[in-house]
Amino acid sequence: MNPRISDFGMARIFCSNVKESNTTRIVGTRGYIPPEYAFHGICSIKSDVFSFGVLTLEIISSKRTAQFYEYNGKLYNLISYAWQLWSDEKLGELIYSPSGNGHHEIERCIHVALLCVQESAEHRPDMERVITMLNTKDVNLPNPAQPAYFHVNPSEEEVLSCSATMSITLER
Repeated sequence: MNPRISDFGMARIFCSNVKESNTTRIVGTRGYIPPEYAFHGICSIKSDVFSFGVLTLEIISSKRTAQFYEYNGKLYNLISYAWQLWSDEKLGELIYSPSGNGHHEIERCIHVALLCVQESAEHRPDMERVITMLNTKDVNLPNPAQPAYFHVNPSEEEVLSCSATMSITLER
């Protein structure tokens, strides 16, 4: 009853002694692909760290990365939604479970997940460090910066209020 989640697919691209590679064909599932790979075709050992962070947020929140979530009248993707709740110190709203014991440990997992989804691969921990951060309670965690793919979509009301009406009159 101890599942192991591994191999997000990027590792197949590498030879055993390569730490970074540049590809010409982008493959993968939208929402799990790190920005350096999506935009520049560069993948590294930190690519799977990004995917792990997204998956961790999905498991904790029971929300999908490919959907949008409303918060304070705006729509956010899962990474942005988690970041907003982190910034506003409302992580309890992200956790899919009744409040109670264990929330401190779950909030630590969210903290680590946000470190894993940083915009720049060099700001993400490697998986060895992720494991240490998750397993060792007395390790101080650095504060994450705003994560990758931080997008805020306007609410439906804002879209409707900004849409202009145009009328055309034809004269003969």
